[in-house]
Amino acid sequence: MSSERYVERQLLVVSRRLRVFLCTFVALVLPAPLAGCGDSDDGRIRLTVGTFGEFGYDQLYREYEAANPGIRIVERVTRAEDHHKNLAAHLATNTGAADVEAVEEGWLGQFTAAPNRFIDLNTYGAATLKSGWPDWKWNFGTSADGRVIGLGTDVGGMAMCYRRDLFTRAGLPVDRTEVAKLWPSWEKYIETGARFKQQVPDVGWMDGPTSMFRSVLGQQEVGLYDGPDSIVVGTNPSVKKAWDLSAQALERGLSARLVAFSSDWNAGLAQGSFATLACPSWMMTLIQEQARNAAGQWDVATVPGGGGNWGGSWLTVPKQTEHPAEAAALAVWLTAPQQQAAVFRASGNFPSTVSLYKDPVIKDFRNPFFNNAPVGRFFATSVTRLEPQYIGPRTGEIATRIINGLSRVEQGRDTPDESWRKVLREVEVLS
Repeated sequence: MSSERYVERQLLVVSRRLRVFLCTFVALVLPAPLAGCGDSDDGRIRLTVGTFGEFGYDQLYREYEAANPGIRIVERVTRAEDHHKNLAAHLATNTGAADVEAVEEGWLGQFTAAPNRFIDLNTYGAATLKSGWPDWKWNFGTSADGRVIGLGTDVGGMAMCYRRDLFTRAGLPVDRTEVAKLWPSWEKYIETGARFKQQVPDVGWMDGPTSMFRSVLGQQEVGLYDGPDSIVVGTNPSVKKAWDLSAQALERGLSARLVAFSSDWNAGLAQGSFATLACPSWMMTLIQEQARNAAGQWDVATVPGGGGNWGGSWLTVPKQTEHPAEAAALAVWLTAPQQQAAVFRASGNFPSTVSLYKDPVIKDFRNPFFNNAPVGRFFATSVTRLEPQYIGPRTGEIATRIINGLSRVEQGRDTPDESWRKVLREVEVLS
């Protein structure tokens, strides 16, 4: 089935009755309507921004409102997988979507394959902004027929975050240059983890399988797809490599057995339940938010294998918005270089606008929370070296099934080979 046919079918399977239900529900129980069900309150235009995780926009919203007193911004935040499922449902029923919706790279192909559901941002001058982004970032947000449905926010880049205090307990070096020498490869990362666990058995070396698998895979030339409608999970040795390394780390007991981004995972960050965390730039935002009392204990070093990418998002404007011009203007402003730089310095999400990579505001920035690590230089170097993988319409769903398979290994329910075979069967159903 082509990606276009798949997306259209996905968007239409949700009954249109949901639209009536949503609008009726909102009218009865919420103080202000969702986009598509009404307008703003207090005389201002109400723009809703739908995000997941932590985009670091709170201060920017206030700045934008101050400069545009006729605008009121409300953000709603949902877990990433739920956010994207909800967005697909809202698009299918043509109601309930935010005026501006964030989309993560794993799900982006699902939506660029249905561009008629979104405002073509070229209508609001996006074409004049193209040079601000790397070609690959711009192209990922553009449909096959040339419509720009998304403007790039952050980009992943890769490093490794680690706890200096836990390394000290284990007798490992804490200087970031020396730490990087511990793991020139992922195999060495696993060996160092085994040494760590011998000295500190009550703490995980890593959080769980998600971060390691996504990071190893993000360093490969080809990922889950090698082109439109071409899923290569079962034939691409790079996917199996990422699986085998992650499974090996799990079998050696290096995991803290935490589900990434869950409430237990948040608590693990706060409590120092694991010593290392494969760390795209946006991960720093989550660490600073959840481990507020650990400033200076975290540091940043080069990731095993060097470079790579995991994540990054785009801002879109669903066509159902009642305020397309205002929503597009907000999306353009939030993704402009000055705002991307402010988010990085305050939170950690690394800019996707290339003009900033050699700007001292980025390349010379050191993050005091991470022991004054030169994070601007780390991530600028990583991003300029990355080779983006093709992102297909079901990338997010496939990645979820792979991580679920690794969780079965972690829990002792399957051997790595048994679970891998199950993953391949599940992916085959998706193909």
